[in-house]
Amino acid sequence: MGRKINQDLERVFNTYYNILYKAAVIMLCNEQDASDAVQETFIKYLEHKKEFHDLEHEKAWLLRVNINICKNIMRFHRLHPTIGFDTINLSYQDNKDYELMSALLRLRKQAKEVLILYFIEGYRNKEIASILGISENAVKKRLERAKKELIQEYDKRG
Repeated sequence: MGRKINQDLERVFNTYYNILYKAAVIMLCNEQDASDAVQETFIKYLEHKKEFHDLEHEKAWLLRVNINICKNIMRFHRLHPTIGFDTINLSYQDNKDYELMSALLRLRKQAKEVLILYFIEGYRNKEIASILGISENAVKKRLERAKKELIQEYDKRG
């Protein structure tokens, strides 16, 4: 029994680690917190007793759990502030990548969520609505606002 759990966790880790880590870094603006969020996500996965309908259901569940954990970490930091945005040290291939990521990191939590799920993970509005527990119209509105917000943030630097 233990061997099957280890194999399943290894499969899930290898399949979803990068996706979860990228989402967490974008939301949290901190690599250590992102690693903690992903680790906690995998712990929740081990504690999860129900079966998933398919791999897409599994991925959506992991992303939702990861986002919720990130929100909890953000809430903790808001209540216990320690360091500012300027201490984040990210390395990119070129200046445009850095500027875009920098703009993305400055967005509100809700904007980051929908942009990650739509552009990075490729979910459709209906799927995003299901993952975030909001209406499809709310997803459309959030995407519209998030795109405008990202453009404004990017233009501030560029």
